[in-house]
Amino acid sequence: MKQPLIVLTGPTASGKTALSIGLAKAIGGEIISADSMQVYRQMDIGTAKIRPEEMEGIPHYLVDVLEPDASFNVVIFQQMAREAMARMNRRSSAIFTREAMARIRANGHVPIIVGGTGFYIQAILNDIDFKENEDDGYRTQLEEMAAKEDGPEKLYEMLKKVDPESAEKIHGHNTKRVIRALEYFHQTGQKISEHNEQEAQKESPYNFAYFVLNRPREILYDRIDKRVDQMMEEGLVEEVRSLKEHGYDRSLVSMQGLGYKEILAYLDGEITLEEAVYILKRDTRHFAKRQLTWFKREREVLWIDQSQYDGKEAILTDMIHILRQKGIIDGSCII
Repeated sequence: MKQPLIVLTGPTASGKTALSIGLAKAIGGEIISADSMQVYRQMDIGTAKIRPEEMEGIPHYLVDVLEPDASFNVVIFQQMAREAMARMNRRSSAIFTREAMARIRANGHVPIIVGGTGFYIQAILNDIDFKENEDDGYRTQLEEMAAKEDGPEKLYEMLKKVDPESAEKIHGHNTKRVIRALEYFHQTGQKISEHNEQEAQKESPYNFAYFVLNRPREILYDRIDKRVDQMMEEGLVEEVRSLKEHGYDRSLVSMQGLGYKEILAYLDGEITLEEAVYILKRDTRHFAKRQLTWFKREREVLWIDQSQYDGKEAILTDMIHILRQKGIIDGSCII
């Protein structure tokens, strides 16, 4: 019998956090973050990280587990999960394996993967094998190149030559994934796009429901703009300034994230604050569009158009109905 698993994802600012809490409370779930930025400590405002009081007592995993200067990618993500098994009862542990999910269910809870990093979700849902080899120094070489002023652009051009298919799917600013693709080709001689395609065709080991939360484009973009304004009011500039004073700069993968590289450019005197906010809003809208494109390519996705519902409770009612039909939960859940 396949193990049950729930995925709740969607583009940034679509409302995943609030809905995930409601779902977890209704079905007795625990939340596993699939966000590549909320894993970092000290980076709260720019990542729109859920606050402890917003968790409403629901256990959350893979939030606030790394310092900003720590390396992090999907392979490290999986390695951390295996190492974290011994620390299963600690919220800071990086729980992202089938064994860990079984442990959650043993406590009477259903694992709910929540976040917008589609590649991480795919890696878990399809149990992807990344065939990781030991770093022979090439990764360090690429990271050093990325730290230079025109480094990310040069790395992206390198990827276009060896794996144009991956270059089409990976944004040039996503240096972390560009480096991973180049490293994989260097280590194996195989394009990572070919490997990922093969792995994506595998049958999932889970009895899963893959919900993608969405809103009409104009509403989503308005929410993104308002979220950026709220981040500025809450002190995004001060958060980035503090990180900078602690020695965290744009050479780090974490500081290349949306909200951080733009404000760093302002603090370094390269652009005005008004320009930084404009770029952040624009690039976040572009990021949301890319997220939607990714989810549209995924198999067995259940789209939730919030404009067709009269509030969160109606959405939860439909979701729970689907989960019962799939046998992921029993009939005891009450909204």
